Amino acid sequence: MNRTDRLLAIVLELQARGRRRAEDLAATFETSKRTIYRDIEALCEAGVPVVAVPGQGYSLVAGYFLPPLTFRTDEATMLLLGSEFVGRHVDAEYRAAAESAGRKITAVLPAPLREEVAYLQRHMRFIPLPTGGGGDAEEGYLRKVRQAMLAHQTLRFRYHTRYRTPDAPAPDWRDADPYGLVHMGSAWYMTGFCHVRQAIRHFRLDRVDEMEVLDRRFTRPPGFTFEQGRDEQRPIVVRALFDPQVTRWVQEMRSFFTASEEPTPDGLLVTLRVRQESEVLQWLLGWGAHVRVLEPESLRAQIAEIARAMLHNHAPAESLLT
Repeated sequence: MNRTDRLLAIVLELQARGRRRAEDLAATFETSKRTIYRDIEALCEAGVPVVAVPGQGYSLVAGYFLPPLTFRTDEATMLLLGSEFVGRHVDAEYRAAAESAGRKITAVLPAPLREEVAYLQRHMRFIPLPTGGGGDAEEGYLRKVRQAMLAHQTLRFRYHTRYRTPDAPAPDWRDADPYGLVHMGSAWYMTGFCHVRQAIRHFRLDRVDEMEVLDRRFTRPPGFTFEQGRDEQRPIVVRALFDPQVTRWVQEMRSFFTASEEPTPDGLLVTLRVRQESEVLQWLLGWGAHVRVLEPESLRAQIAEIARAMLHNHAPAESLLT
């Protein structure tokens, strides 16, 4: 990064994150504190109102804004395509915000650049995977989750779990503290602390019914990430060996629960981590005779039992009568 780019980046960093120490800026831009001191001095000489507080770091004077930014073709294209894509997958309030942002970006582009960006927009598409979807109900739940996240309030809802024990109710009521939202494939997932399971869980919003925001507040764990505790949440290790001729397709259609892949002389060894074996059962069955489960033995037995039932269901009609 040259000095001009770094000076602009420092202003953006201070604008976005508030007060920053010299060592923080040095670590962010991979340079020395002495260089940061010189950069701050250069910004002050250029008229940028940087405030230095001994022992606390640098900040910008409240209300200071950069002049309008200029975009390259690729930057403007990604911003507009991104806002368009996000607008199709959020609720009406954020969809309107995405559309408004897109119009503002387009309005400030010079005419030649606007034409280039429009051309790329017409010839680039993000196509979501097909889904049953939750329609207006899912959009309403998305809005409630977002509001509850900001207000740190617990949610209560009925949840349809695909894999459940025979004696479990369908659906069952859950109280959960929403920590985050993830859009994966073609569906929204809420990640949060489930009071029923007393653990972090992921809830697919189109499997939710009757959601309400409770008058109960929670504190989100400091430093929480979506990967936090993932291995602890999925204690069961599944190992499966795939035939060499399907290795390419297995890597293309990875399971959500895949932890690692290792090429071997006999094929691709895939390790998965799950909470319960049923989470990967359908994915494994989809590979037919091209996969051999190595462990756990209980999953091997379950697949063998299903294979016998399938053989019975597809046996010639006359053999079923004898």
